[in-house]
Parts: sequence; structure tokens; C-alpha cells
Amino acid sequence: MTTSASTVYALCEEVVQSGKGISRTDAELLINLPESATLDLLAGAQRIRSTVTTNATFTCGIVNAKSGKCSENCSFCSQSKYHDTGAPIYPLIAPETLLARAKELEAGGAQRYGIVTSGMALSDKELDTVCEAALAITTQTSIKVCGSLGQLSPDMAERLRQAGFSSYHHNLETARSHFSTICTTHEYDEDIASVQNALNVGFRVCSGGILGLGENRNQRVELACTLRDLGVPSIPMNFLTPVKGTRLENQPLLAPSEALRAIAVYRFILPTQDILIAGGRENTLGEFQPLIPMAGANGLMIGNYLTTSGRNMADDINMLTSMGVL
Repeated sequence: MTTSASTVYALCEEVVQSGKGISRTDAELLINLPESATLDLLAGAQRIRSTVTTNATFTCGIVNAKSGKCSENCSFCSQSKYHDTGAPIYPLIAPETLLARAKELEAGGAQRYGIVTSGMALSDKELDTVCEAALAITTQTSIKVCGSLGQLSPDMAERLRQAGFSSYHHNLETARSHFSTICTTHEYDEDIASVQNALNVGFRVCSGGILGLGENRNQRVELACTLRDLGVPSIPMNFLTPVKGTRLENQPLLAPSEALRAIAVYRFILPTQDILIAGGRENTLGEFQPLIPMAGANGLMIGNYLTTSGRNMADDINMLTSMGVL
């Protein structure tokens, strides 16, 4: 057994025996192991997933409920008012349309449904609309409703809970040490506060980020450890799809092995949390997408994303079913 394989095996057994994630120092050691250790990392992550996490995979889908003209200058975002990308621009869609999309996703195999809006936060009128939609969705479907509606105040969090939202999504996007190179129109602590406000009212909080924004490997570990320290139960991992017109339009894609080892190391850090693989997986992983569960992830976003197309939902459901993880 090589030194790298021995290191992975020892840390994997530590997690399996304790049920707790590895330290930041050990995670940085793992993520910086040589390329030859990638399959060992995947094997360790899969062992953790099957013994500490859950071997079943959950699925979710989203709707771009309000698009474009976002006031924030996030360097990756096609919907920012600072970027000329040709992304669609429209106001918040009607409750009946949000309900129809929920029914479509439920029929396609999604178990959770995220209502996503562009912008820093919703107005009072917009909040009324999404609450009306959530009440209808929870009455007429069995799909669970998630909000991704910008910055979240305590009052807004409580109102969404009462309307039937079961979870709230708010990404930190990247590590604190890298955030200022990605966004300068709001502070990292504002995002932290929104996550804490969601946790305080009992939401199943979904918070993660986008990998491939120019961060280094240790900063990927930094983000995972921040999420663990906050007590976030569900971590979505996205991979940058460079969009023409954004500041990151020329950023190269992560190599598939780089993406897979990041997923695996996140499982070592976060053994009991849900890890959901979302936007950008098609371009970054391509033919290696069947390795997503083997890398330790136990969630998959299906259907289309905000301004980019996803894979056929039936293909994803068939992939997960054939692997025995759905």
C-alpha cells in the first residue's frame, strides 16, 4: 500500500469509527495528495457515505422564478446587472406558474423544489407571492419546497416557515479568503447572517458554493470547514460554467479528477451532512458523472438550472437507479 493510500485509509477509518469529520489540517493533506491518490479518495468517501451518511440519493430541481438585473457584482453570475450576457430578464412569476413547475419536477422524479430569485432580497409584495405559491404547492403536491430568495431577515425567515417552506438555500459561494475577488457589493458576513437566520427558525439549510472560481485547493477546504462550523446540514457543490460576458468568462473548467477529489474530501469533512451535486456537473464531469455517488455525494440536482440547461431528468434517474442509490 502506498503512503498516500495508507493516509486515506487511516483517515477514512477515523471517520467511520467516530462519525465525525476530519480536521482542517488533515483535509488539506488529503486534497493535496498526488493525482495517483484520486481513486483512493473516492473509495474512502464511498465507504463513509455507505456507513456514516446514507447510501440513498435524494433529488431536487429548481425554477428561475425571477431573472436578471441583480444588484450584486458576483464575477461568475450571468444575471448580474454588471454583466452583459443576454440572460433572460423578467419579474417574479405568478404562483400558478410556480405550482405548475413544481408538479412537472415531481413527475420527473424530484423530491425537493427550489424557488430561486435574482437580487439581494425580496420586496414585501414578492414575499406575498412566494408564500402564496408555497401554500398551494404543499397542498397540491408532496414535493418539499425550498426558497433561495436572497438575503434573509429573521422576520422573513419566520414568514416563509409559516407558509410551508421546509428549507432555505443561501450559498456562501466561496471561501472567506477568496470572496473579495468574487464579489465586492456585499460582505461575506451578510451571507453568514442569512444562513444563521435560516437555521434559527428551524429550516433545513442548504448552503455551499461554486468550485472553479480561481480558488486554490485549501480554500475549497476552508469553505467546507466554515459550513461545518455553522452547522449547515445540506451542502450543494456547483462547478463553474464560464458564461460569456461575465468577468470569469475565460476561466478554465476544473478537470474531472479535481472536481471528484473535492467532492470526496468534502465527504471526509462532512460525514453526516447531505452533499448535493448541482450546476456545472455536466460540463465539468461529462462521462464521469456516474462517479458522483462513488465520490461520496448523496444528492443530485436534476433538470435545468437558472440560465443554463441541465441533463435530461430521465437519464439522471436511470443512472441513479441502475447504481442502486435511488
